[in-house]
Amino acid sequence: MHRALLVSDVILYIFTYVEQLPPTVYTPSVTASPGQKCLASLAATCKAFYELAMDLLWADIYGLKPLLGCVMRLHPLVYSSLWKWGPQPAGVEPLSADETRQFLRHSTRVRSLIIELSDDGAVPLLSVIPADVCLFPRLRELRLSGSKHSELFLSHTLRDCYVYYDPEEAIPVDQLPMLSDRIRLCNQLVTLSCPPLDWATWKHLSNLPTLVKIEVRSSLGVPPWLEEQHISPFLYLTSLSFTDSSAGYATTVMQHMQFPSLKNFWIGMETLASTEVEPFFRALSQYKQTLETLTIMWEEYDDPQRRPLTAIPHLLSFSFTQLRSLRLRSYVSCIYLDNNVLLEVTSAWPHLQALHIEECAISPSVTFHGLLTAIRQCPQLEALGMLIDTVNIDVDPDAELIQHTFLHMLRLETPESPVGNAEAIARVIFDWLPCVYQVAQYIDESDWDEVNARLASLLCDCCTA
Repeated sequence: MHRALLVSDVILYIFTYVEQLPPTVYTPSVTASPGQKCLASLAATCKAFYELAMDLLWADIYGLKPLLGCVMRLHPLVYSSLWKWGPQPAGVEPLSADETRQFLRHSTRVRSLIIELSDDGAVPLLSVIPADVCLFPRLRELRLSGSKHSELFLSHTLRDCYVYYDPEEAIPVDQLPMLSDRIRLCNQLVTLSCPPLDWATWKHLSNLPTLVKIEVRSSLGVPPWLEEQHISPFLYLTSLSFTDSSAGYATTVMQHMQFPSLKNFWIGMETLASTEVEPFFRALSQYKQTLETLTIMWEEYDDPQRRPLTAIPHLLSFSFTQLRSLRLRSYVSCIYLDNNVLLEVTSAWPHLQALHIEECAISPSVTFHGLLTAIRQCPQLEALGMLIDTVNIDVDPDAELIQHTFLHMLRLETPESPVGNAEAIARVIFDWLPCVYQVAQYIDESDWDEVNARLASLLCDCCTA
């Protein structure tokens, strides 16, 4: 072999290039990508290549199936196109002592791991490995979906951890305490996405200087707040999100914990009760000096008097000085919004770059004149989405033309299908919003096709004039 091939810099350069070769299809299979095939060939070339190539080859693993490929005895199962783990691999013995050593030799190379519920059937094969042995001592990223054996995969070295359980199914009783116990061993977390944790784990997380993002899904089984809990401020956390049936858990967390660096807040709820609105927004107001991105979504608003949600006045009552992006979305209820309220929003937050207020009102109260007047207060607004009145086109054609030249993404909704007054609406957008080339629509929607066709025609005529 030429001596130049032994130079570590040259080897690393080759491996870096090979690792960047695109995969075929990223699916849970053992089909090798072009990059993996090259790495496997390099590993077999000579000892000098072996360790570096194997480290890269085993760095990113999807499921237990490819991991068990290092055990020769299991190849008929691992590489079978019909292979599928059942509750217990029939007639397959657990790993022997020699096979365990081989497995652990390669599992130490894994940096990123994806485990799904279907992988649980293979777990009995690892039953001979002592419980105190860390299977993945160099693991940095874990995506765990539905597995009942999360304790095997939650390494103390994790930086990015994603644990998901189907919200339609009850989480096993023993899983949440075990999950909390394991996460308290992780001292290098940067991002964490998981079911709700006990308060002792929140206390542990508050002391991690590396943690910048937390996502919590479903608050079922959460213990009540204990008044004697004293949790340190999350000094470095910038992003916090919740997916839950109500606003209760998120409100409790914000009431009893401090996030002085919080920039991004996201919450999605099944039902927002009228009794929860005031405590929720008051708790959220603690971050009015730092919050830049705010997203609040709910399916249904529960109000005994059937009044529309006055979310915007609640927000306006607190001065969110740094707000750059606001999204409010209601799937089956209404948000109180008219021209005056919209103008209050844009006047209160002139630095907004994105504004989306999406609802299902039968009779929209915002008109094109109100929209154009309001967005003048936000000269840096790039994206806008809301329900609008397409029947009453109230823009005066003789009015002084003041164009908004920053807005380029416009998503409008209307109860009408298809949208009427297509020619007039297209002319308003063309004249007043010169950087908007079409009204954005959701997939499979066609309400605005006629407007977009007319707008395209106007743009074409302008370019050829």
